[in-house]
Amino acid sequence: MFFKKNKKEKLYSPCFGKLIDLSEVKDEVFSKRMMGDGYAVLPETNDVYSPVTGQVMTIFPTKHAIGIRTSYGVEVLIHIGIDTVDLEGLPFKLYIKEGQIVDQQTKLLTVDLAFLEQKGKNSAVIVLLTNSDMLKKIRLTNVEQVTAGSEIGSAELK
Repeated sequence: MFFKKNKKEKLYSPCFGKLIDLSEVKDEVFSKRMMGDGYAVLPETNDVYSPVTGQVMTIFPTKHAIGIRTSYGVEVLIHIGIDTVDLEGLPFKLYIKEGQIVDQQTKLLTVDLAFLEQKGKNSAVIVLLTNSDMLKKIRLTNVEQVTAGSEIGSAELK
């Protein structure tokens, strides 16, 4: 009899700040998990790193969202802030390009948090695993204060 080894995708904090459950994000599309399961960090610094190891597949023209695919095929969307698409890329500076291989030590971008606050935008850095049909369960640590690149959990795959 063959035993199938459980595949797990390691998840990392994209920034320094407070880890929150997706249900606490102030936007129903995210909090009700309409685009997938995941987590969010309320950032305390401007740097945003990759929450997984994978390949950058998509960078939105407004720089507020980045899509990464892991080696297991998990599709991860990093969405910076709520309604930040309206800002047309102004508070973001990219350090990556499509096709690039990234890991938890790769700085994806910086975001001007003061600018977001000035514009009345929520700055939550949201990490979504969008192809939820591949996921069995997401397990996160119970640590609230996280640092960029620290392992904060895993996604167990079907």
